[in-house]
Formats: sequence, structure tokens, C-alpha cells
Amino acid sequence: MSRRLARRKALQLLYQIDLTQSSPDEAWNQSNLKEGLSASAQEFAYSLVAGVRRHVEEIDGLIAGFAKDWTIERMSYIDRNILRLAVYELKYMPDTPTKVAVNEAVELAKDFSDVQASKFINGVLGTVVDHLGRNPHE
Repeated sequence: MSRRLARRKALQLLYQIDLTQSSPDEAWNQSNLKEGLSASAQEFAYSLVAGVRRHVEEIDGLIAGFAKDWTIERMSYIDRNILRLAVYELKYMPDTPTKVAVNEAVELAKDFSDVQASKFINGVLGTVVDHLGRNPHE
């Protein structure tokens, strides 16, 4: 459960960074989102945020390539950051099972966006999984 909560907090920080154009360090230090997380969950959440921001151009390129008729700028802040988070885990965190990365993203969409967004995110991530050669059943 702590990783699930850490992903939620990471998403909230990515959303904040996207809106304010602050750095991951600034957002992390100014936020109370780390409260309620264990030390290891805090480390995981911060590594997600920093990793997404470090690779955001490449991640956005992947998303844009598979999000038919959608540009990154046209997506809602929350949806694009859910996708960024999941694509980061799929591409740069091979220890995260594919099913976990995709399912967590869909659940985040259901909690923070809407049913249509969860379907869209699932579809985009399915093509990303195929492109990356990840086993969708792992």
C-alpha cells in the first residue's frame, strides 16, 4: 500500500510542477505531500518525480507517438502526468511489473480524472508496453 500512496503523492507533485513550473526539489520541499509516507515510500515518491522530470522530453515523445489525435499540450494536466508516471516506470524501472505500472495508472485516472480518461490511459499504455517489448502479463 505504501507504494500506491507514494505514486499518488508523486502524481500530485508532478501536477504541481506542471502548473507552477517549479523544480522537483522546490515542489518537494514546499509540499506537505510527503507526510504520512514511510521513509522508503518518500524515497520512492521522490525518485518517481525526479525521474519523470529528468526524462520528460523523451517520455512526452513516447506518449505523443501513441496518443492518437492528442498532443501533450491538449491533454489535461492530470492525465498527462498519470501517463508520464506510468511510462517512466515502464521504461526506466524494469523491476516494476508491467501490470502494476498500467493498473496503478488506470486507478489514478479513475480517482483523479474520469472513466474516459482511464480507458484512454489504458489504451496508450498498452501501445507503449508493446513498443517497449514489455510482457503485458508480468
